[in-house]
Order: sequence, then C-alpha cells, then structure tokens
Amino acid sequence: MIKNSIKKLLLIVKDLKAAYPHKEFTLDGRLVGDIGEVLAEKTYQIKLLHGLAKFYDAVCTDGTKRNVQIKATMKNHLGFPCDHVPEYYLGIRITNEGKIEEVFNGPGKIIWNKLAHKKPNKINMFRVSITMLKKLNDQVPAELRIPKRNR
Repeated sequence: MIKNSIKKLLLIVKDLKAAYPHKEFTLDGRLVGDIGEVLAEKTYQIKLLHGLAKFYDAVCTDGTKRNVQIKATMKNHLGFPCDHVPEYYLGIRITNEGKIEEVFNGPGKIIWNKLAHKKPNKINMFRVSITMLKKLNDQVPAELRIPKRNR
C-alpha cells in the first residue's frame, strides 16, 4: 500500500514541478512524517500514539515502555528539537521505493550532547545531517536500540 502510494505521490510532484518550475514541491513535512511513523511501527517494536502527543510519537512495546520521538525525511537531514531531549529518537530516511533506512536509533541525549552548544533557530528544531546522525548511530550499544519486529 505505502510503496504504491509513494510512487503516485512522486508522479504528482513531477507533474507539479513541470507545470511550476519555480517551486520545489518537496514531500517533506507532515506527510512524510506520518508515512515515516507508520513504516517505523511496522519495522520496530513500538506502538504509535493516537493524535498528537507533546515530545513523542510512540512507546516501545518490548517491555521497557520507552517514549520514542520519530523523525522521517526523504532528504539528507532530519530535525532534532532545540527545546527538549527526547528519551529515545528514531530517525529514518524513506526511499523512493517506500523502504526505510535507519539513520539513528537510540537515546536522544547522544544527539543532544553533540548539538547542545548550537544556537536554537526560529522553528525550535536543529537541522542535522544524515551523515552526522549515522556516525552517532554507530556509537549506540545494541541494548540501547529500539528492537526491530521479528519478520
């Protein structure tokens, strides 16, 4: 379902760009975030919360009940909050084929420790490169990761 829907959305974006070449029509934002959350729930041992909750999107179902903030992109950066440190942060990149690439999976404090010296911006969200998040992800011990579902 999601794979075919993403293909359709990309075709729509292509048509819009052809008609209005001065605009980008990127699929980032709320739509990509919602798709990312659904894909994360299918991949990881988490349960999405209904509606909008402040500071987190899901809870781990592995017995730990850890709170998880999920961020998704189809680009080369993700947002990380300036005003709080998520208990757990799951950053993913969605491919054009509708698959996910894990960018970061672990305690938010690992990212915060790298960003704390930066000045907050107007939208209260640090812009963090996928490259940097992957390097930080390499430092996360296996026992601190959100486990994947058994397939």
